[in-house]
Amino acid sequence: MPVQPMFPLQSALLPGELLPLRIFEPRYSQLVRDCLAMADPAFGVVLITRGREVGGGDTRSDVGVLAHITEHVDQGEGRYELRALVGERIRVAEWLPDDPYPRAVIEAWPDEPGPPVTTERIGDVIDRILALLERIVGARGAQLRPDALAVEPEIADDPCRHIYALASRIPMGQADRHAVLAAPTLTERVDVLIDAIETVTALVEFQLSSDE
Repeated sequence: MPVQPMFPLQSALLPGELLPLRIFEPRYSQLVRDCLAMADPAFGVVLITRGREVGGGDTRSDVGVLAHITEHVDQGEGRYELRALVGERIRVAEWLPDDPYPRAVIEAWPDEPGPPVTTERIGDVIDRILALLERIVGARGAQLRPDALAVEPEIADDPCRHIYALASRIPMGQADRHAVLAAPTLTERVDVLIDAIETVTALVEFQLSSDE
């Protein structure tokens, strides 16, 4: 299993998302330089479950993603502007000593076998998200764009990518986002996502009723 540079963050990322980063901490400046020397400049990203991004001493999740650097600007003095595309899901088999930045032995973690997710099930998820977003936008006196949940045809044809894309549109907390990522099968991911939608919906309704 490969050893991968790792960048723990206080955000749970989902495959298909874009990740902009400003790098200034010396250890992560070295990480960027090392990544850019690779044929595929990529680093692992996991959620910090306790602690902070700067300074070390954090507690990290063992489930994350690979982020592939697509653009970078060297601003000098160890500062970089990065843009990365979040790719495949990974599991950490072993954390290695930070030297100077976090590193881990990782393995790819594709969805495990499970019951198929039907188009009707995905349609139910879409209807729930639309109802939530319409409630939020309507409370602001605006209207939801007709293409609010539109995705490219190649994503719509791939249930795994489609569910991740839908999940990324929901204003849920980091713990819920991580639970979506960490679901072993696609079917379980849909169940977790629906639970998250219901939680956010209940919170929105409570906030709106309190404002009345």
